[in-house]
Parts: sequence; structure tokens; C-alpha cells
Amino acid sequence: MRIHHLNCGTMAFGLVDHCLLIETRDSLVLVDTGYGLGCVRDPGKMLGVSRFVLGAKLRESQTAVRQIQALGYDPRDVRHIILTHLDLDHSGGLSDFPEATVHVHGPEFRAATATPTFSERLRYRAQQWEHGPKWMVNEVEGGEDWFGFTTVRDLPGLPPEILVVPLAGHTRGHVGVAVDSGRGWLLHAGDAFLTESSIDPEQPKTPFFVKLFESGAIVGDAHRENQRRLRELNRAHSHELTIINSHDAAVFARLAGR
Repeated sequence: MRIHHLNCGTMAFGLVDHCLLIETRDSLVLVDTGYGLGCVRDPGKMLGVSRFVLGAKLRESQTAVRQIQALGYDPRDVRHIILTHLDLDHSGGLSDFPEATVHVHGPEFRAATATPTFSERLRYRAQQWEHGPKWMVNEVEGGEDWFGFTTVRDLPGLPPEILVVPLAGHTRGHVGVAVDSGRGWLLHAGDAFLTESSIDPEQPKTPFFVKLFESGAIVGDAHRENQRRLRELNRAHSHELTIINSHDAAVFARLAGR
């Protein structure tokens, strides 16, 4: 499978919105959408005041749908979207792909669509899915082991080379998405960590402003534990897999070849 690395939203402090476009044998798959056309054209509705907090620099050319077109693909060939979570900077482009099946982890779907807490209401924007996406909610029921992590495999309509790795903490149903490219595994860990130095296997370091940001994790203990586990994964298996995240600009530049 071929994997394209897309920055679907530049934000304050040089942060990016690192999404994946995966070419499978019969369709295209998006991992997160970043900001979409609706966010660019009506940020007040789609993002609310959070656009100022995040310092979102909204450009139509950075939306996933426009980048897919620039690569020469038809956006209608995006048949599946896998969300690491439903934070507004990760799901803002859902309405640009109305025919796609949207895979989301059960605890995340319920947190965002049932009765979210006050802090969760700030991060979720129901306006982003008011078009009625084709939700496909996955759960963990005796999930298989993947490098010591429990996984959700056999996602309907997706090849077995793509699986979901529950990484709760940043949100209740936050997940990573692992892809076997044929040349090794790539794990998109979403917001499980913000900067690559946090999972450095030898000298992990998290800058103060990152710690401040991560203090907003919905389940703090789980967030810290999963960062520790990702650090161990990086230490033991870096020769077999690459771990990336959503917002580290240096990681994106290296993988995208920029």
C-alpha cells in the first residue's frame, strides 16, 4: 500500500495536522481529515472560539479534499475515513467526503455524541457531522495482540493491513491507526503524544508548553501510561515500525520528504 502524508491544517506554535491518505487495492482511506472546506468557509460555525485558541491558519489548499485532487485522485474514491478521535481539528473535513464510511472507536463516539462534559463540549463540534456520516463504530472484544497492544482488527471494508490500536487518554476513545505498508509498520498515534521527544527511547523530554497542553487530557493517568508504553514500543521495535503523531512539524516534514 502506498501512504501519502498530508498536512491538513497549520496552527499556532508551528503545529501541523498530520493526516494519512492510504491507497489500498480498491479505494482510498483517510486517517483523520484535519480542517475541511466548511472550516475554511464558515469557521465560526464549524470551529467556534477554539479556532482562536488553536491559532488555526485556515487555507482551502490544505484541506484533504483539495490535496487529494491535487494528487490526481477523485475524492469520491475515499471510501473509508478512520478517526484517531473526534476533536474538531481531526474531524473538520468529514462533510467533504459524505459517501465515506467513518470508522470511530465506540468510547469516542459515545463521548462526542451523547452527553459530553463541559471540557469535552469545547473540543467536539457536532456541526462537523450534522450532515449524517456513515458511522461504523468499533469496539474491543477480545482484541488481538499487536506488539503488546490490544487491537481492533478486521474493520469492515478495510484490508487486514490496517488496524486500530486503542490509546485512551487524550480523549476517552482515542486510538492509534497502524498500517502495514509492506516495508514495515507505521503507527499514527494521533494526539497520544505531541512532540517526538516525549517517546525518545533513551532520553525522553517533554517541553513545558507541551506538558501544559497535555494537562487537558480527559483521562490523564491513561494518557501518561500510554505514552510510557509507546516509549517502550519505540525502544524495542523501532527497527520494525515507525511511530508518528498528529502535530509535530518535524515528524511530518521528515515523512513527507519536505
